[in-house]
Amino acid sequence: MGRAGCCCRGAERLASPSMVRRFRPLLLLIIVLCCGAHIGQCQVATPQCRIQKCTTDFVSLTSHLTPAVDGFHTEFCKALRAYSACTQRTAKSCRGNLVFHSAVLGISDLMSQRNCSRDGPTSSTHPEIHLEPCNYHSRTQHAHIHSHAHTHSHTHGHSHSHTRPGYLFCGLFGDPHLRTFKDSFQTCKVEGAWPLIDNDYLSVQVTNVPVVPGSSATATNKITIIFKPYEGCTDQRVYQAVTDNLPAAFDDGTVSSGDPIHASAGVDGVSGKVRALWISERSPGRHVELHAGYIGVTVIVRQLGRYLTLAVRIPEELAQAYDATQDLQLCLNGCPNGERIDQAGHLPLPISPPALGLQLQQLRRPSYSSLTQASPYGASQVFGVEGAKERCREQLEVQDIYFHSCVFDLLTTGDVNFTVAAYSAQKDMESLHPHRDRWRIYPRSAAISTLHSDSHLIKQFALLLVCALSAALI
Repeated sequence: MGRAGCCCRGAERLASPSMVRRFRPLLLLIIVLCCGAHIGQCQVATPQCRIQKCTTDFVSLTSHLTPAVDGFHTEFCKALRAYSACTQRTAKSCRGNLVFHSAVLGISDLMSQRNCSRDGPTSSTHPEIHLEPCNYHSRTQHAHIHSHAHTHSHTHGHSHSHTRPGYLFCGLFGDPHLRTFKDSFQTCKVEGAWPLIDNDYLSVQVTNVPVVPGSSATATNKITIIFKPYEGCTDQRVYQAVTDNLPAAFDDGTVSSGDPIHASAGVDGVSGKVRALWISERSPGRHVELHAGYIGVTVIVRQLGRYLTLAVRIPEELAQAYDATQDLQLCLNGCPNGERIDQAGHLPLPISPPALGLQLQQLRRPSYSSLTQASPYGASQVFGVEGAKERCREQLEVQDIYFHSCVFDLLTTGDVNFTVAAYSAQKDMESLHPHRDRWRIYPRSAAISTLHSDSHLIKQFALLLVCALSAALI
């Protein structure tokens, strides 16, 4: 008899009656975790034993349920009965399978805890979910479930148009440093007004001004966000922030738009309603978040010192909804080559401009500010490379591109507010970026950048040589 289940030494001991009775709820949790894994670290079943599908369906049926929802007990019991029926159908082929027997015991234990009867209605594998047109997650989940059901009823179909939505992240901070949708990290000049995002649903534009005389570096002092009209959910709303004016409302004075769309449980456990579009002020004059539930977009805007930072998460399908007249988008395509300060990912550390040195000699050296409170205007110092690294290291433990951007900004401006800006930008990225394995970006060394540049030149030269030889032979 073959062994199945999690391939862990000593797993046989878990099958003893005393251990099973003691750890029944824990066993069910282990089943769910193992069966949800994408890599075959837990060989849960043979091809004939379908316990993995039974568990996956149960998780799908209960993942949206919370005790605060009306009818939770009824729906949970229906899902348990469906889970039990599924295990009965595959019992013969799963004989001797540890995961199968653990699931059966776990179902029995949960039925006793929830006072669920063995007889009664069961949940459908593909339940009909109430569609909320002004809730992007509801729309996409509804489309995914119907597409999934259609695929199973037409096994030879090849349509993959409806899948779970993917999200993209874009961030801008500092002098300014740009993280694009493709996780390309750039440092740019882009003085004046530039579009970050411009598609059929959302427009985000930033205005950058020079930071110090004698340097090409700029920083953002104005952000304009336009949420375009969406039929049945919201009309157009415009949000605009400038230095020293980070409002908690749209230009027309409203703080939300659209009818309430779904219930949400707050930290106090009280259920409430949210709207299609709303603004949340986290710290007056310093931190504002904009939530567009109807298109699945979240925007974070901060003011640190004299300048603004921005972080955006948007569904990929919406970010791609633009035409040829909207192709100039920094989040989408990055900065034009002529506007780049970095060199193919390598960020050269600047030498403090003479004008900055003269300016800073007239300023007092302030005490270091806390993480939550940026320094006042004019809080600038003259930093050397090691001093800048030491200051940035106090807030940024990992020496990734955010750390190196912090060092660059301190050497360029002497403004310690940029240290807090880099830290906040990193934290905003971690809260919005959908892929944890892509969080960390490390700068390329000068040698790698030079090698890459030389390699590119060699390839161009070789191509020209081949073309010349071909022309000569003809």
